[in-house]
Amino acid sequence: MSVSLTRVRRVRARVGPHDWAWAREARAAIAANWRRRLAATPAMFNGAVLLAHEFAVEPDGTLRLGLFESDYAALTAFIDLGFPDDSVANVFAALAPRTADGAYLLGRMGGHTARAGQAYFACGTPDRSDVGPDGAVDLAASARREFTEETGLVGPESTEGFVVVRDGGLLGILEPVVLADETNAVLARIEAHLAREAEPELAGMVVVRGPGDIDPARMPGYVRTFLADALAGA
Repeated sequence: MSVSLTRVRRVRARVGPHDWAWAREARAAIAANWRRRLAATPAMFNGAVLLAHEFAVEPDGTLRLGLFESDYAALTAFIDLGFPDDSVANVFAALAPRTADGAYLLGRMGGHTARAGQAYFACGTPDRSDVGPDGAVDLAASARREFTEETGLVGPESTEGFVVVRDGGLLGILEPVVLADETNAVLARIEAHLAREAEPELAGMVVVRGPGDIDPARMPGYVRTFLADALAGA
């Protein structure tokens, strides 16, 4: 499946029941993959996560998502096995921060994480804490929470809507935001935050100022697609 990029004005997501046939039928493979992953990264935790089984952009520019609950072991196997079920997507939201002097900032994942060494915008798979009493899922709040937890910064409000990047089984909902400070000042604040953390999720930051900074070896396809598009319009 080719990578697609779509701009939307808003995102509406809701969680409900869904029978994920692939996960039910692949229990043995999921368990074996989880054992292998735990042997390499013992700190991993098999908590509840939300995945998408319905996703459509409506004429008014609204991305509507139907989500359901699974667990991290199933999600990890789903990713590691190459997204064998195209009816489900690993959905996540992230702020795409640009500094006042025009640099995009990505986090480089720490060695104890499942994606050690990869560089992407601070994000996390939505979970039960993002679900409201009516079943609505606040993905924008999820993105801001992850951004603050990983960088120590508070994300500003966006005026640009969202950029949705579909890359196979990945569905990234990226919210471009502009930070008030220039790159060096922002990096200093993030580095101070990481130094205070006992086990920070990020090993450091990656600065992207132009197309030459896009790294295919470390950056997932959805990140490269977003950056190439954003830098082309800069």
